[in-house]
Amino acid sequence: MPRRREIDTSTIETFYPDRTRSVPREREMNLRRALIHGILYFPYVFNKITGTGAFGPGGAEDIDPSVLAESNPLKAALLKHHVKQFNGSACSVASVVSVVNTLRDLQHGPSIPISQRDILESVRTAHWKERMSRKGYNGKRGLPLPVLGEVVQSSLDTYGIRYRAVETVPASKKPGRAQKIREILLKRLWEFENRGTCLIIAHFDQGTYVQALNIPHISPVGGFDAQTGKVVVLDVDPEQEKPYRIDFDTFYRGLSSDYHHMLSFFGYRGGGYVWVQLF
Repeated sequence: MPRRREIDTSTIETFYPDRTRSVPREREMNLRRALIHGILYFPYVFNKITGTGAFGPGGAEDIDPSVLAESNPLKAALLKHHVKQFNGSACSVASVVSVVNTLRDLQHGPSIPISQRDILESVRTAHWKERMSRKGYNGKRGLPLPVLGEVVQSSLDTYGIRYRAVETVPASKKPGRAQKIREILLKRLWEFENRGTCLIIAHFDQGTYVQALNIPHISPVGGFDAQTGKVVVLDVDPEQEKPYRIDFDTFYRGLSSDYHHMLSFFGYRGGGYVWVQLF
C-alpha cells in the first residue's frame, strides 16, 4: 500500500506550531484529505493488479548516481547536494535547497550547505514555512506550480545567486500547444546536460513515474540522454532511494497532468516545470 505522503511526522509538529485555525475547520480539511486519499487509491490498486502505469513496462529505472557526475560540474554539484524531503509536504523545500546549495558552490565556492530549516526561516515568500506544517497555511500544504516559481526566484535572490531568468512553464495536453512546449523543453534539457547553463525543477504527477499515488510532487532534473530520450529525476522522496530515468514521453505526461480535480481546492490545477537560466 502506498504511504500517505501528505501526512506529517510528529517531530515537525513542534517545529511548525499552528494554532490559528479552528477545530471545525481543521476537521473539515482532514476529512477532505482522507476522501481524496481514498479516491486516489483506486487507480493505484488498478494499475498494480493489471500491471499498467508505473507498474507496467517502461516504468522508472533506477540508476547508479555515480554516472551522473561525469564531465558535468553542474550535475556533479546537484548530486552532491541532493537531499530528501523532511516531511510529506516538503518536496519543494528539498528540491529548492538542493538547487541553491548547488549554485552557491559553483558561484561562490564550497561552503556549509544551507539546511531545509534554514531556507524556510530565510525565505518567507507565499507562507512557505507554514505550508510545510501539518496543518498548512489556511489548510493548504505544499506548493502548486505558480507558487513554486515564486519561491524559487525568491530563494535565489535571498542567497545572492546570479541568474538570467526564472520561468514557470505550465505543461499542456492540447496537441498544438503541447508540441511547442515539448520542443522548448527538449532544447532546455539538452542545454542542461551538455552546457550546464540552466536547471529544471519538475512539478509532476508522481504516480506517472513510480509506483505511488497520483499526487503532485516536485524534484530536480538530474540528467538527459538525447540519444535515448531518457530523463533522469533526482527524486527527493525518501522512498526513492536512487535517481531514476524515464523516457521523455512519460516525463512530459507527468508534467502535463491536470491532477485530480478535487486537488484544485488546495491550489493544484496542473503540473509543469520551473526553468532557471544561469547565463
